Amino acid sequence: MFLPISQLDMKERGWDSLDFIVITGDAYVDHPSFGTAIISRVLEAEGFKVGIIAQPNFKDAEDFKRLGKPRLGFLINSGAVDSMVNNYSVFKHRRRVDDYAPGGVYGKRPDRAVIVYANRAREAYKDVPIIIGGLEASLRRLGHYDYWQDKVRRSILLDAKADLLIYGMGEKTIVEVAQALDSGIDIKDITWINGTCVKVKETDATLLPSFEEIEKDKEKYAQSFRMQYQAKEALAEKYQNFYVLQNPPQEPLNTAELDRVYELPYEREYHPIYEKDCGIKALSEVKFSLVSSRGCFGGCAFCALTYHQGRRVTGRSHQSLIREAKLLIKKKDFKGYIHDVGGPTANFRGPSCNNLDCKKRDCMYPTVCKNMKVDHSDYISLLRKLRSLEGVKKVFIRSGIRYDYVMQDKDRTFIRELCEHHVSGTLKVAPEHVSERVLGYMRKPSKEVFLSFAREYQRMNEKLGKKQYLIPYLISSHPGSTLDDAIELALFLKDYGFVPDQVQDFYPTPGTLATTMFYTELDPFTMEKVYVPKTMEEKKMQRALIHFKKPENRELVIKALKKQDREDLIEVLLNGRSSKNTYRKPKRSR
Repeated sequence: MFLPISQLDMKERGWDSLDFIVITGDAYVDHPSFGTAIISRVLEAEGFKVGIIAQPNFKDAEDFKRLGKPRLGFLINSGAVDSMVNNYSVFKHRRRVDDYAPGGVYGKRPDRAVIVYANRAREAYKDVPIIIGGLEASLRRLGHYDYWQDKVRRSILLDAKADLLIYGMGEKTIVEVAQALDSGIDIKDITWINGTCVKVKETDATLLPSFEEIEKDKEKYAQSFRMQYQAKEALAEKYQNFYVLQNPPQEPLNTAELDRVYELPYEREYHPIYEKDCGIKALSEVKFSLVSSRGCFGGCAFCALTYHQGRRVTGRSHQSLIREAKLLIKKKDFKGYIHDVGGPTANFRGPSCNNLDCKKRDCMYPTVCKNMKVDHSDYISLLRKLRSLEGVKKVFIRSGIRYDYVMQDKDRTFIRELCEHHVSGTLKVAPEHVSERVLGYMRKPSKEVFLSFAREYQRMNEKLGKKQYLIPYLISSHPGSTLDDAIELALFLKDYGFVPDQVQDFYPTPGTLATTMFYTELDPFTMEKVYVPKTMEEKKMQRALIHFKKPENRELVIKALKKQDREDLIEVLLNGRSSKNTYRKPKRSR
């Protein structure tokens, strides 16, 4: 049964009022790939009465009264995606489609949704506690650079006028907060719970540079990021006569706890009210997928996963995943294909090493740590069990595979089984770039590691008699990337015959190391200057160079080559003349 979305739903359950109302920028999808569903079901399992207001009319406060006044609080998130990323492209153009809205209709989610929703909820019921969370709140929990306004904004806790912010994966935290509220503790006195940020008058936490400092001084901003990246203790950011206190992170869920969360009684469907609108496209991407792990120790500079989910990887048990797979098999529209078995990184199934108190933050950069446990045997065993289930024709792996981790494994069983059973014609992996300088700023392995994996993948497919291809994911205009680096990447793609399927121009989102470099033009760990492509013209040229074969990119490619005095490469890239590995010898950099 779906959770209530109307007063009628509440009456059918015999409820006069709710304990919590979740307000979200997504349509209501009761599936564990959606944070709203998880948090709601976790609270329900603890005995709380929860209702959902999905994509409310945010023009005034009336829609926020739809389910009445909640006894304990409003829980507010922007949805599975940051509202600004959801609403704007990297070139700051308005998007035309919202995959998390009914029928993909754009415009149901406001810009800065958490702030808008929180202020409307306060208008509706002035004395109800307001708790914000999810990705948008989590990554803006302290002062942060805002790409869309090109300035440093203060903690979203303050702009939303919320009482409390939950950061990270909030299952444990929300239960502790709910129990504290239920016991009669005032929301303003709930200041001690791990995984929360609160406004306080005084604190003995480690002090970050103040908001006034990071707003005015880029070196201070970089210093603050470095302290946040390295800290495990409570931190505080000063604002005039008060502080925003970030309590220590919540302990990650263990395997049993993770199993329990993913086996709560989800409907695993979008709400029936959306049927008339052809449903919710975002569900189709994950409906027949299994989340097998949480957390990532990969440490990519452009990714906020470690800032939100944490570095420690926890894998779900085989038994739990098999039970969930059997639920998928029973679905009327299941065609025999499990679309994915993975997490932030599919082939990470547990902590990187046995030392959970290790102070080293970068397990795979600049090289794989000598203490890392490199072992695919558990993942292989899980995949074998899933593909042997009656009713399953194929089990795919579509979430990211760390090929550098694969190449550290001396046992080639995983790559053989990957090629034999879990690829559908093409495998997508993410070298992101090939320039050694850019890869260093990205905290990604050398291109030689990618090439060694590509050769191994090709050999294994030939051995198995399969024609399967490798498609690289790439990022253009990442901090550190010059036009010469983009030309080097273009020549690499031409020489090796790789045709990129997806290219992402670097998008400066809150909470990442790369965004700090983009804003400050400094490496926060060395405080050395970093070249950052910021003009739209250069960003478009770098992107065009990756898809140099497309006719619509021809003028931009020629312009970029002329700008770098590389007219000699016009024939090479655009007219098919052999480059003889010219990518190894860029002429000069500007």
